[in-house]
Amino acid sequence: MSASAPARADGRVTAARCPPGRPRRARSLAGGALLLIGTLLLPLSLAALWARTELTDTDRYVAAVAPLAGNPAIQDAIVDDVTNGVMPHVRLDGLLKVVPRAERPALRRKFTRGIREFVDKQVRQVVTGRTFPAVWTGVHRTAHRTLDGTLAASGDAPVTLDLSPVIERVRHQLSGNGLGIDLIHRVPPTGASIVLLKSPDVPRLRAGFQVARTGALLLPPTAALCLLAGLLLTRRRRRALICTAAGCAVACALLAAALALLRARLLNALPATVSRPAADAYTDALTASLRSGVGTAIGAAAATAALAAAGPLAARLRRAVLSGMSGRQPGPVRRRVTARGMRNAHRAAQRRFADDRPRR
Repeated sequence: MSASAPARADGRVTAARCPPGRPRRARSLAGGALLLIGTLLLPLSLAALWARTELTDTDRYVAAVAPLAGNPAIQDAIVDDVTNGVMPHVRLDGLLKVVPRAERPALRRKFTRGIREFVDKQVRQVVTGRTFPAVWTGVHRTAHRTLDGTLAASGDAPVTLDLSPVIERVRHQLSGNGLGIDLIHRVPPTGASIVLLKSPDVPRLRAGFQVARTGALLLPPTAALCLLAGLLLTRRRRRALICTAAGCAVACALLAAALALLRARLLNALPATVSRPAADAYTDALTASLRSGVGTAIGAAAATAALAAAGPLAARLRRAVLSGMSGRQPGPVRRRVTARGMRNAHRAAQRRFADDRPRR
């Protein structure tokens, strides 16, 4: 006698049977778990793909920031940065030697203000010129390659946006103006730059870059496989599809909210010397592809859930309309109507033939 076989009170042995619903229940639970994992991995996949693309694809990055060359906020920030880089090299001591010592401070402020306005005007002509978009693209291409090399190498050198090409254009602009003959000799070849990444932030960004690079390779296929396997394992696939699509839409909406919150915190943490409108425009340009992808995912998930939910409803409405048009008992009614019509037609034919029969 098998030890695992249960015995009844009368001594008979019965075979142990597993409840028939247990395998199906386990299969449904496994499918639900896979669908939940795939739903959670979807927004993470989108973020990882965006981070990997923006940090490694120089052409993609340059294409994203190229329209900023014509943004007024960006132009104002560049004019201020370049002017601030030029003004420390302007010396007025030679001009003030012939002025009495008591009048020098006021005259120095007046000359400094006038020279700054002049340099600001010349820099703005360069920034708003036709050739500036090409300079802007070249500057950012060089900066992105420097950033890519910094993340790939080991070190903590800061990453800066070198505005030397803009300074060189300003030097040419000043050389063509009579008032700028003396200034051009004082303007250095370099002297204006924007720090994109400070030295203490380089190791953290490098670690994040490695995580994003690995996640971009693993997360998207894992999410797709989990969603597909979960739908295949569940019994009620239509209901599972509706719940999964709605969950994906909610998860992507939470990602969009998290991005908005993170953007606000980063912009609030910027120093006062950084132009807030320029930072807003730059952040929007960098995250445009991610926001577009999240919006597309939300729309696709919502449409999938709506179509899956509308299928059974449309079928029920169609059956209700058809049953209402034909009646509750279409078979007997149709038979009664047909039999009555046949009898009436037969009687009418008999009367006609009786009238047409010749009389004797």
